Amino acid sequence: MFNNIAEITARPMTGERRRSTINRTGEKVRRHSRRKGRCEAVFWRPMSREDARKIVFAARRYETSTKKPGERNGALGHVALEIIDYLANLMNKNTGRLDPSIIGMMKALRRCRAAIVRGLQALREHGFLDWLRRFEPTGNAEGPQVKQATNAYRLLCPPALANLLRVYFKPAPLPGDEEQRIAELAAAVEDYRRTLSNAELPLFMMGSDDALAQALARLGAAIDRRKERESAKEPQSLI
Repeated sequence: MFNNIAEITARPMTGERRRSTINRTGEKVRRHSRRKGRCEAVFWRPMSREDARKIVFAARRYETSTKKPGERNGALGHVALEIIDYLANLMNKNTGRLDPSIIGMMKALRRCRAAIVRGLQALREHGFLDWLRRFEPTGNAEGPQVKQATNAYRLLCPPALANLLRVYFKPAPLPGDEEQRIAELAAAVEDYRRTLSNAELPLFMMGSDDALAQALARLGAAIDRRKERESAKEPQSLI
């Protein structure tokens, strides 16, 4: 045991303690941050303006289909839609570069920081956006040697909505292929329709503003809840 503070400070550092001290820079950098300029090459990808707008369209359709009757927002929220529209216009189509600051988005969209952060998190949670945290050197000889940099963002389309985009943006066929096109379109819509719950289906087919669709959605939600209760009551097999 050590008898006084002087004896403690005189103790040689172990390898583990020495490494942790050497890596300290005096600046707080968020966990899992990557060095700016060394991580983006495998993260960013070129994306045409048309493909970026398709993702915005998918986000809007997703918001509509998840908005419950009587509620203002769906799963994403209107601020998230503003953010993804802004990012789609800002992205460099040739390189995919997309790294605005939170403050820059606040000024462009005239939203508070909390609203921007919530919108970004909603887009990431539902598969429309991803990002990398980054840090960069300060160039200082003394004091903090690194600082937090802006995130690197990229737009994504959730796999579940890929068929929906193919339905709406399929290239126009030749006149002789019109019958085949209609059949393929109907099949794609049917595949997507099967993924919807009883509450979501009327809103998708008729639109969230339709009064009848809202009434059917409420009925569908009641049916969904009843099925969940009945499923919970069923005995579980031990095999």
